[in-house]
Amino acid sequence: SGMATSSRTFSDVRNVILSAHKNTGAQDKVGFYDTWAENYEQDVALLDYRAPLLAAECVSSFFKGDREKAAVLDVACGTGLVSAHLKKMGFRHFVGIDGSLKMLELAKKTGLYQQLTLCLLGQEEIPVKSETYDIVIIVGALSVGQVPLTVIRELWDATKPGGYVCMTTRGNTDNQEYKAELEQMIRALEEEQKWSRVTVVEVEEWEKAVSEQDSKYIPGAIYLYQKGFKCSP
Repeated sequence: SGMATSSRTFSDVRNVILSAHKNTGAQDKVGFYDTWAENYEQDVALLDYRAPLLAAECVSSFFKGDREKAAVLDVACGTGLVSAHLKKMGFRHFVGIDGSLKMLELAKKTGLYQQLTLCLLGQEEIPVKSETYDIVIIVGALSVGQVPLTVIRELWDATKPGGYVCMTTRGNTDNQEYKAELEQMIRALEEEQKWSRVTVVEVEEWEKAVSEQDSKYIPGAIYLYQKGFKCSP
């Protein structure tokens, strides 16, 4: 549907985002995303949601391998915004995972993905083989009431030695505790020498604010880590 025909306003979007940020059960969440799917891309455009582009640019600027051959696992892929950006940057092989069937149906229409799988992150284990992907990326899902932090080890597990894991989160008021816990989890894996930090980018203007507690834009962060190679015994 063209943007011109749409009459969605920022206040519609605001209400949707506020419900997205609510801490509800997993099934409610899925129902919510199923319902939102049709308006999703238009709404995130109104929200000036920059995370998919910024995360893709971050991966692209550090990835040294062969883009044509690299396998990308797009976790919580939604309608395919992240992979669409990565494709423009020369990547070709995408597998997507999401908890919402409606989102996956829209992702399928893009023709970007070789494979799409329904998986409720944090409830079911990510259904991929260990050490399969050159890039594992999760944008937007790591926040309070969305995806539990237990998923971080699964992201690491899916990544090839030497591959990259890119994660994002928002830094506004209601997500600060989650962000701190996420960073603690990332550091723990670093201390276990499972991965090393490539870059962490703190972004001032992540998306337009919807909550009264926040100013015009809310901040966010991108974490890019490289999985270690196994040490020979």
